Amino acid sequence: MRKVRLLSVLILLVILISACDGQTTLPDEPYSPVEYSLYPCPEGAYVGDTMPYVTEDGTLELYYLYDTDHNGQGYHPIYKYSTKDLCSYTDHGMALNYGLMSDPDPAIGTGSVLRDNEGLYHLFYTGHNDTGNSGKGKECVMHATSTDRENWTKIPEDTFYSPDNYSKDDFRDPEVFWSEEENCYWMLIAARENTLGGVVAKYTSTDLKSWEFAGPIFAPKEQYMLECPDVFRMGETYYLTYSWDCVTYYAMSDSPNGPFTVPEDNVLDGNNFIFYAAKTAELNGNRYLCGWLGRAGLSSDSGVYQWAGNVLNHQLIQREDGTLGVCEPVTFEEYFTTEKQFAAVKKEGSVKIKNNTITLSEGALADMGTRPATMLLECDVTLDADGCAGFAFGGSESDETWTVLCLDAKRGLLHYEGYEIADLSRFDPQAFTKFDFSANEVHHVTLVCENEIVVLYVDDMKALSSRIRHSIDGAHIGVFAESGGAEFSNISMRLPE
Repeated sequence: MRKVRLLSVLILLVILISACDGQTTLPDEPYSPVEYSLYPCPEGAYVGDTMPYVTEDGTLELYYLYDTDHNGQGYHPIYKYSTKDLCSYTDHGMALNYGLMSDPDPAIGTGSVLRDNEGLYHLFYTGHNDTGNSGKGKECVMHATSTDRENWTKIPEDTFYSPDNYSKDDFRDPEVFWSEEENCYWMLIAARENTLGGVVAKYTSTDLKSWEFAGPIFAPKEQYMLECPDVFRMGETYYLTYSWDCVTYYAMSDSPNGPFTVPEDNVLDGNNFIFYAAKTAELNGNRYLCGWLGRAGLSSDSGVYQWAGNVLNHQLIQREDGTLGVCEPVTFEEYFTTEKQFAAVKKEGSVKIKNNTITLSEGALADMGTRPATMLLECDVTLDADGCAGFAFGGSESDETWTVLCLDAKRGLLHYEGYEIADLSRFDPQAFTKFDFSANEVHHVTLVCENEIVVLYVDDMKALSSRIRHSIDGAHIGVFAESGGAEFSNISMRLPE
């Protein structure tokens, strides 16, 4: 029965697309925003650095720094979401509050959660106090414990500060885990050594109370800091993720102790706080990179983001050469289950529409109707070696302009900055990630939309996450070719049931 229904939908889809080839107008459809389900954030506040932990019953808990536009002397308490499928989340509220100005933690920084062999839960986190803690330094590592992961008790006597020859003010983001190789607990810390610059420092412990400094495991001598470090294994390779310059990076090694090498392109999403402070978690056999998409800057759709925003999780893919790629979480397949019937019409230039394929010449634009508030679009894209094509948003009765999300082979980038098609050649990309279009002739593209959040995945290699306010409130979605020709084939749209 399901096959018959799906076949009927596909036949109707073919008829709709084919029938509109000579038209130039599609009517606006009703539009209503949805509650954030895939990319949650607290009401009136924002999600900062995440601290993922997977429970014994297969639940992903995302502890995070709670940020607002009106932080006071004390700020960034730790709050928590939980999810089993990355499609819906339970809000648990505050897990751990910041301390007094007389404490080391009137502001809280990133940390991690783990369970010891006796079943006690441990939360290690950053204490930050701008007064300098009587000369000890602004930042330190702090410890709290819990029996239920809801009520946490701080253990002030376990607090410790940076070692000699390290910055007293940059010592944060402890990531703690059990090392099978060394039969002890590891703690990775983002630190700054006086001669090496930003490093990932290693500590070890047998009791989670006393920690022994073991030196840096990664010191690239490039960034001021390497924030939110995390080490994990996929296959025979160890990966280290870290963040700085408003970007999340990764490095690779055959050993958790390094040496770690940096691939030629070690960025999986965009710059400008598009995707930041990501740590990883393994859920149901899949490894996820858990971070946040920054909130929009002073002007909407500029590609400039501020610290903290919405939860954003990518699924990690280990490629044949050992490098990493990302795709949408596999659980989205069970979330977007309803096929959406849509039409396509020519708006500008030479456009050929046949079945579920749209072929465009240089300077062409096709309209596919009002963009649903939440949807998943898939297609295959072929574009010229020096071409620039992609998705366009706008064209409604209330706003006829179109802004474009670009697959830009000419520059070797994926990018979106709110530019209109005519402006692409006039301005340089601002919000982008590198992409090698020469690796494949045909590129498989997935576009996940929830309200103004639009996440582009290409070839299980890269993501470019964006906030595209020009794509909501009844705006249409289309495809375009700015330079060179392009073909969008096997187009499908799916909605939640």
